[in-house]
Amino acid sequence: MRQPRIAPLDCARGIAILGILLLNINSFGLPRAAYLNPAYLGQPSTGDALTWVIMDVLAQAKFLTMFALLFGAGLQLLLPRGSGWIQARLSWLVLLGLVHAIFFWEGDILLSYGLIGLVCWRMIREAPSSRTLVTTGVLLFVLGVAVLAMFAFITSPEPGSFWLPGAADRQYEALWKMQGGPEAWRNRLDMLSSMLISIAAQYGWELMGAMMVGAGLMRSGWLRGKFSLRHYRYTALCLITLSWLIQIPTALVQWHLGWEYRWSGYLLQAPREIGAMMQSIGYLALVYGFWPTLVRWRVCDWLSQVGRMALTNYLVQTLICTTIFYRFGWVQHFGRLQLLAFVPAVWLVNLLLSVVWLRFFPQGPVEWVWRRLTALTAGRSDSVS
Repeated sequence: MRQPRIAPLDCARGIAILGILLLNINSFGLPRAAYLNPAYLGQPSTGDALTWVIMDVLAQAKFLTMFALLFGAGLQLLLPRGSGWIQARLSWLVLLGLVHAIFFWEGDILLSYGLIGLVCWRMIREAPSSRTLVTTGVLLFVLGVAVLAMFAFITSPEPGSFWLPGAADRQYEALWKMQGGPEAWRNRLDMLSSMLISIAAQYGWELMGAMMVGAGLMRSGWLRGKFSLRHYRYTALCLITLSWLIQIPTALVQWHLGWEYRWSGYLLQAPREIGAMMQSIGYLALVYGFWPTLVRWRVCDWLSQVGRMALTNYLVQTLICTTIFYRFGWVQHFGRLQLLAFVPAVWLVNLLLSVVWLRFFPQGPVEWVWRRLTALTAGRSDSVS
């Protein structure tokens, strides 16, 4: 028997996938240093700085954390399938992430989600209660944030080209991205090795913590919509307000300091990570708290269908954006505000693809392949959702 889909969960997943592009568009269109440092060329224009602050408060790390929470919730839902199925599913995700990170785009998240998922799902399975899951998840997340802050005192005070690239660095990065081929693959492999070190040392703890919290919210019934609308709305109000009380002053202090490396890269990044976790749960609470109203809107159904094809849509975003910026040669040609103008067009493709595809098929094309490979590897029938 197929498990019934959780409609608010699909909608939230769709929002997360579309929201991720608000920040990823900078990784496609600007040097990699620009993702966290708007002053990578020196003091930015007022327009670029304001765009960065607004996106930092509303979107930076919020939708990635939201997606990690939902990924953990998905692991909880997969537990009845057994260890063979889960390990096969996550192993194929790791392989897909490797291909994506090396041959298509260096900003891949699939590899890290698959690797952490392979560790995390056992912890989720063995946890005796939802409270244990949430508590453990919060502790792991805080540990990751603490390690991030500690880096400010053990790393070199002088930023490298990843934070302040010179003109030659920027020119070379644009060249290999547009040229592609072995030179691009070599550079992406170098970035991949740095990313794996980061996962082991710091980011993996935060990611695992978010997945554990998401699994706990699912097991408790919170992500199944079992709580009152008043509870969800009150949770959203409290968490988003508290997050903004942390995020807005922090962003303004970074601006005041000119995005100085040690402060913006580490010390002030730490409270932003904590605020992002609060705000991500707050965003989820908004979806559930206003679901009776949202479900009457056509766009809500469209977002749910985007969420059902989350993996396909994530990869489609890569194909569209690498074509626009790398194949057409538009990389490093636009500012932050101009890059945001590309986002609605990509969203429209995601929405149209999802709505049209799911009229004829029960799941997205990449999801179908992923599922079939998982079933083949696990040696099981694919008759159960």
